[in-house]
Amino acid sequence: MEPQRGENLLFPQIRCLNLFHLEPRLVTKKLDPVITEFVRSIRARRRYWARSYAGWRRFRRAQPNTAHYALASLERIGRVHTMVTQNVDRLHHRAGSKPIELHGSVYEVICLDCGTSISRESFQEQVKDLNPKWALAIDSLEEGQPGSSRSFGMQQRPDGDIEIDEKFWEQDFDIPGCSQCGGVLKPDVVMFGDNVPIERADSAKEAARNCDALLVVGSAVMTMSAFRLASCLIGYRDIKLIINPNPRLAHEANAPIAAINIGGTRADSIISLKINARCGEILPRVLRMGSLAVPSIS
Repeated sequence: MEPQRGENLLFPQIRCLNLFHLEPRLVTKKLDPVITEFVRSIRARRRYWARSYAGWRRFRRAQPNTAHYALASLERIGRVHTMVTQNVDRLHHRAGSKPIELHGSVYEVICLDCGTSISRESFQEQVKDLNPKWALAIDSLEEGQPGSSRSFGMQQRPDGDIEIDEKFWEQDFDIPGCSQCGGVLKPDVVMFGDNVPIERADSAKEAARNCDALLVVGSAVMTMSAFRLASCLIGYRDIKLIINPNPRLAHEANAPIAAINIGGTRADSIISLKINARCGEILPRVLRMGSLAVPSIS
């Protein structure tokens, strides 16, 4: 069975694949942002890229869910004006949407020194060439032989995460540098402590400020980028409904705000309509409706 995103646009288990997490103690013990630790520590980069390389095959096989397809359909029939997403997995693209990737994408790798960008597939090949034993280890996991002599200290957990013995990525894993300048390579995503590129942020702000109504989808709006900027922006021709944008900017512009999310959100105090349900259950219904009205803020 192919892995899929959960119906709330998130993996059902947050640790799934664990592609974007550094070692917890590296972040929580020193209280350093992820981006700071990534830049300063070769150990942090080794661990990140080792686990990311190991989990990449499974990650790229993930498929869009009903919510992704519903949003893409709204865009295709002309009811969608703009979409912006904080997701970095390109599942919206696979569903047929053309979103602005506010937080970038794991499908691109950039040099922190000269700005050169390469595809993730190219980076994977470079890692494979530098670490042939790791390629064999991943093959053994793919073949369902995690306990074989080739597994190289790796175990695949039920949730899809890859468990790697620390001694292997510390001693036997090499990271490629930039082919142009030899600099540090990083996934082209906004890590914790990093900044959203100004151009993307401005586009999201403009859409939120100009919307007539706003809908937050599948987000607790806990991060400042979610609260202040936008995850997904959708503009209907008639009412300009916006998905996952900046609740605060929309509120300041007197736009009514609604949310589809299970549980509370950071923006609950300024939300005028809350639907406590799965996105995958609600968005297809929105697609079938001739129109959707969001109540005004009293």
